[in-house]
Amino acid sequence: MERACCPDQVTVKRKVLSFCPSSTMITSLPHLVIFFITYHIHKLESAQFRVMGPGHPVTAVVGENIVLPCHLSPRMRAVNMEVRWFRSEFFSVVHLYHGGKDQYGEQMPDYHGRTELLKDGILDGNVSLQILNIRRSDEGQYHCFLQDGPSYEEAILELKIAGLGSNPLISVASHQDGGIRMVCQSAGWYPEPKVLWRDLSGKELPSLSEAKSLGDSGLFETENSIIIKERSNQNLSCLIRNTILNQEKESTVYIADSFFPRVNSWMVALSVILLVLFGFIGLTVYLFKIKGKLVAELCPSRSDSLSPANVTLDPDTAHPQLVLSEGGKSVSQGDRWQDLPDTPERFDTELWVLGCEGFTAGRHCWEVEVEGGGYWAVGVARESVGRKGEISRSPEGGIWAVERCGDQFQALTSPVTLLPRSRVPSRIWVCLDCDRGQVTFIDAGDEAPIFTFPPGSVPGERIRPWLWAWWGSRLRLRP
Repeated sequence: MERACCPDQVTVKRKVLSFCPSSTMITSLPHLVIFFITYHIHKLESAQFRVMGPGHPVTAVVGENIVLPCHLSPRMRAVNMEVRWFRSEFFSVVHLYHGGKDQYGEQMPDYHGRTELLKDGILDGNVSLQILNIRRSDEGQYHCFLQDGPSYEEAILELKIAGLGSNPLISVASHQDGGIRMVCQSAGWYPEPKVLWRDLSGKELPSLSEAKSLGDSGLFETENSIIIKERSNQNLSCLIRNTILNQEKESTVYIADSFFPRVNSWMVALSVILLVLFGFIGLTVYLFKIKGKLVAELCPSRSDSLSPANVTLDPDTAHPQLVLSEGGKSVSQGDRWQDLPDTPERFDTELWVLGCEGFTAGRHCWEVEVEGGGYWAVGVARESVGRKGEISRSPEGGIWAVERCGDQFQALTSPVTLLPRSRVPSRIWVCLDCDRGQVTFIDAGDEAPIFTFPPGSVPGERIRPWLWAWWGSRLRLRP
C-alpha cells in the first residue's frame, strides 16, 4: 500500500509555491539528493530579488521636497518591472510605474503633480520616489512594491513630518501686576513645539500662560505670555524649538524703562480723596480738567500765543507711486509708478513722504486728516532717515509715529505698542516738543491723548513731518 504524500511549502512574501515528492523518490539516496536540489531551485526562482528601504523613519519638513529611498537587492534593472508606491491599501496609489512609463490614472488626488519616480538609477534597481511640497497629511507609512512577472516584493517606510514655523512675534499686550505682559506668537509648527522665554544671560524664565492650537493646515499655532518687571529681564527673548528637527527660531526685544507703569502716590491719594468727598461726578470733573491741561501743554495750537505750524509735503522726497496735491497738502497712493528722478532724497521702496519744514527747537503742532483705507501712518522722522531700501518703522529707524495696519492700531515703538481699536481717529494732532525730545498724538475730535513717546525719545537734530499712505488711504494736512 502506497503511503500518502505529505505536502511541503516554500514561502516568498505574498507567494506560495508547493512541491510534493513521491514516496518512491524518498526511498533512495540519489532520489533524495535530486529532491533537495529541485526544492532549492524553486526557492531561488521565487525569490529573485529583495526590496530594500531605510531601516529608520524618514523626516520631511513641511513645504520642502523629500526623497523616499528604495532599491533592489541584488542591484538589477527595474525598467520593465511594475513599481507601485502606495499607502495603507494596495490601491491607494501614491505613484505607479508600469510598462516603462508613469501611470497616473490610479493616483490619489492628494498627490497629483507632486510625485516623481527618480529614473536616473532605475537601470541599477533604484526606484526612489520624490514627493514635492510636503504637507502635514503626508505623514505615515509608505509601501515600495515591485513586481517582475510572478515574483514580487515590498519594503515599508515610515515618513515623519516636521514643521518649522514662523519667526516669533513679540508684542506688548498690557500692564499687569506692576509689570508688562509680553506675548510671543508664531504659527506653522509640527509637532507641538516647545516655547521658552530667556533673559540676556540665557536663563529660562517662567511663562504666565500658554495656548496652542491646530490650524486649518494641521500645523500648530502658539501664543505664550510672560510678565516682566522694571529693571529685571528687560532684554527678553522668545525661543521656539522643533524637537524632531532640533532646530529653533528666536526673537529678542529690549523693553525701555519708559514702558513700565508709573505710580504717582500723590495722584493716587488725591484720587481716593476725591472719590470719597465728591464721588463719581467730582472725579469726572477733575479728570476732565486734567485732560484739558494736558492738551493745552502738549499742543501749542491750543494756546492764544502760539499758532499751528503750516506744514506742506516735500515732493522731492515722495515715493514715485505717491500722488501729492497741488500745494503739497494731501497725499495718496497712485495707480502707477511715476517717471521721477531717483535722487538721494527720494524714498524708493517705502510709500513715504516727508514735510518740507524741519524743526530743531521749540514746540510745533499740526493736524492730519485721514480719509478711507486701513493702512496709513502719521508722525515725524529724522531728516537723516534712510531713503533707499527697507527701513524700520521705529525709533531705531528714525521714525516716531502711530499707525493703522488693517485691524490693528499701534504706536511704532520697539516692539510696537497696541492701541485700542476703538480709538482709531479720523483727525490727529501731531505735537512735537524739540526741547524735551518728545512727540505726542492727540485725537483732534475729542482732544483725548492717543500716545506719547517719552521725553528724550526724539534726538536733538532736525525733525520733519512724516506720512505713509497705502491701499486707498488719503492723508491731508489741514490748514
